[in-house]
Amino acid sequence: MNGLGWEEKKIKLKTRQIVIAGMLGAISIMLGATGLGLIPWPSAAGHATIMHLPVILGGVIEGPIVGLLIGLIFGFFSFIRATNPIFADPIVAILPRLLIGVAAYYTYYLTKNISQSTSLILAGAFGTIVNTAGVLILAVVRGYLPASAGLAVAITNGIPEIIVASVFSLIIGKALINFQKNN
Repeated sequence: MNGLGWEEKKIKLKTRQIVIAGMLGAISIMLGATGLGLIPWPSAAGHATIMHLPVILGGVIEGPIVGLLIGLIFGFFSFIRATNPIFADPIVAILPRLLIGVAAYYTYYLTKNISQSTSLILAGAFGTIVNTAGVLILAVVRGYLPASAGLAVAITNGIPEIIVASVFSLIIGKALINFQKNN
C-alpha cells in the first residue's frame, strides 16, 4: 500500500521479454532506416508499410506490455525520422503505435480457441487496422489531412497492408511459436 491507500502494481518483465522487445524494436528501426519496410505501391502515399510487423509479432508472442514497448520504439523512430509533418506530431507518430501490439495480443488471445492460424491472421489484420486507422484518424482530427484523403489512403494502403501483415503474421508467427515451444 502506498500513502494514498491503494496498492501499487509493478510490471515485471522477464529478461527474455526485454531482449525480444529490444530485438524486434531494432528490426522495426532497421526496416524504417533502410527502406526495407516500405513496399512500393501505386497510391497517394507511394508505398505500403510493414514496419509495424515486429510490433504485432512481439505482442502476440510475448504479450501486450512487450507489444507496447516495441510500439513505443516504432513510434518514437517514426517521430524522430519524420519526413512529413504528420509524423512530426508525436501524438500521431507515437500514440497509435503504442496500441498495435496490445491490439494484436488481445485479438490473438481472444481468438486462439478457433485455430492458431486464424488467430495469427486476425492479429495481423487487427494490429494493422489499429496502426493505419489510428494514424489516419489522428491526422484528420489534428488537421493534417482532409477526411477524403484519409479515407483514400485507408482504402488504397490499408487493404494491401492488412493482407501483407496477415500473411506475414501467419508465417512468421507460426515459426516463432514453434521455436518457442521447442526451446
